[in-house]
Amino acid sequence: MLQESYDSQFGLMRLVLIVGFFIVAYMLYNLTVSIYDNYQIEKHITEFETRNQELRDENSQKLDDFQYYTSEEYIEKTAKQNLGLISPGEKVIVIPDEDLIIMAEDEESQLLSQQIRASWSNPKKWWKFFFSSNPFKS
Repeated sequence: MLQESYDSQFGLMRLVLIVGFFIVAYMLYNLTVSIYDNYQIEKHITEFETRNQELRDENSQKLDDFQYYTSEEYIEKTAKQNLGLISPGEKVIVIPDEDLIIMAEDEESQLLSQQIRASWSNPKKWWKFFFSSNPFKS
């Protein structure tokens, strides 16, 4: 009888340990899932905060652009550039582009050489064509 009581207590103790083990395993599983969910939520919050800051910066930039494009200075600047308007008391000074001056000089020299060639007689043109570097090429 003592043996039966010992065996039943041992079996009961074994059952309690197994049930306790499953309870602890279930609690560890729930803890792990909860930690992972919290990590995912924090990750999303961080992404949203970053995107929110980017949108704030973009909105601020667009507001600054809007204020600039609606300012009197910008309107006056575009009127001067696009419409050629000037304010009272201002003088317009045009600074020529050096490339345009060089191109104009080249065109002028080509025009002069064409006029000189046009004044040559026909035999002289043939002589220059055959015995000189070809002056008729542009």
